[in-house]
This record gives sequence, structure tokens and C-alpha cells, in this order.
Amino acid sequence: MALFGLFNKSGKNNGEMSFWGHIDALRGHLFRSAIVVVVVACVLFCFPEYLFDTIIFGPLKEDFATYRAFCKLSHLLNLGDDLCFGHYTFKLQSLGLADQFTSQMWIAFIGGLILGSPYVLWEVWRFIKPALKEKEKKASTLFIISASFLFVLGVCFSYFIIAPLMINFLGNYKVSDMVENNFTMDSYISTVTTLTLCTGLIFELPILVYFLTRFGLLSPEFMRKYRKHAVVVILITAGVITPSPDVTSQLLVAFPLYFLYEASIFVSYYVVKRKAKMVD
Repeated sequence: MALFGLFNKSGKNNGEMSFWGHIDALRGHLFRSAIVVVVVACVLFCFPEYLFDTIIFGPLKEDFATYRAFCKLSHLLNLGDDLCFGHYTFKLQSLGLADQFTSQMWIAFIGGLILGSPYVLWEVWRFIKPALKEKEKKASTLFIISASFLFVLGVCFSYFIIAPLMINFLGNYKVSDMVENNFTMDSYISTVTTLTLCTGLIFELPILVYFLTRFGLLSPEFMRKYRKHAVVVILITAGVITPSPDVTSQLLVAFPLYFLYEASIFVSYYVVKRKAKMVD
């Protein structure tokens, strides 16, 4: 599938679009995507209390959904309060004059990017739509839904599972009782947002495998052959994503990634099988 194969070398408009026509069209799609992200970000910027007290600082509260769920699970398994956590004594500080304002802008932008991602993907699909066949157009619709779902799933997994466990470990970790834990707001926000976005992107692995297989750059046999190597890479990736030496947090990242890898093998197998039927 060549996106720019629709235009002729002379660049004349004979029902076909020139190279610069494609560039201009792409600019329009990117501009509309940026407008949507900015508008959503501006709306979020107007609700700082909800954005920060409820969403960003939610994992710092004892009644956070994850902590209540873990505590109930602990009681169901007759473990007492072993899995009950979420009590923090540290405080967040703002040391710079403009830190709180810039943090509000950054979080609003991240929120706009996450909530606007389905529209951004839709604009990408609109750009490549003219170069697609009818069957490919139907597949592209499924791509938008799947990519949006996987990204949001990764963001939610990081926010509700990885981030709380990481905060619990690092927030309560002390080398000595003589040292008091007080963190900057920037440190907390950058850690949580980076972790969340990276996890969301990594959950797009099946989509990436789908396209690599379609272009003949990947095969299910190759992925099965190097499964052990993939496990090592997954463990390393989990260690990088989780800025904490807590093994539990790293494993909670590694297990879904491994599941995604196995699911990606199935996706690759499906693509290869479908291509074989089309050839027959």
C-alpha cells in the first residue's frame, strides 16, 4: 500500500493528487487533530480541582479504588490486612514560582492527548483512506477501534495498577528514620505521566505486529522462535517502565506485556493465514 502512489510524476491534477497535494492534505489532518487536542486540553485546564484532586492525586488517597480492591481481596483470601495499603505520610511540594501553573498546563495537554487520541487516529485513517481498497477500509475502521481501545487499556492499567504500587513502594521507602520523605510535585507528575503514556504506547504492540506482518517484515514463526529472547526484553522493558526496584510492580508490568506478545503471535498468524487465502 503506497500512500503516495496516487499521484503522477508530472504532478498534474488529472483526478489524482500531486505529492504536494498529499502534504497539504496531511497538514490539514494534523491541524484538525491538534485543534481537537488543544480544545480538550483547554476544557480540562478550566477544572484544576477535578483534574488534580480527583485524577492526578487520586492514587495518594486511602480510598482510591485500587487500594479498596486490594484490601477486599486480602480479606477474601483470609490474609488479614496484608494487601491493604495506600497510607502515605509524605507531602508534595512546589518549589518553583511557576511550577503549579506549568504542571496544570502539562496535565491538561496530556489529558487532551489521551481523550483526543480516537479522533487523531480517525484523522490518520481519513488521510490514508483514498489509497485503500474497499476491504482495507473496513479493516482500517477496526484498526481505529482496536488502537484506541489498547491505548486506553494501557493507560488505565498503568494508572490503576502500576502507579499505585510504585507510589506505595517509593513513597514509603526510607534508608533511615532520620530522613523525611517530601517530594516535589513535578517529580510525582512526571513519573506518573511518563509511566502512563509509555504503558499506553506499549499496549499498541498487537497493532504494530499486524502492520509488520502485512508488510512481510514479521512472521508468527519468527516470533515463536525468539519467544525466550522476547521474555528477556519484556523483563528489561518492565524494569525501565517501572522506575522502582519493587519486583512486584515490574512483574505486574511484565505479565500483561507477555500476554500482549502471545496475542501478537496470534495476530501475526491470522494475517499470514488471511494473505494465503487471498493468494489461493
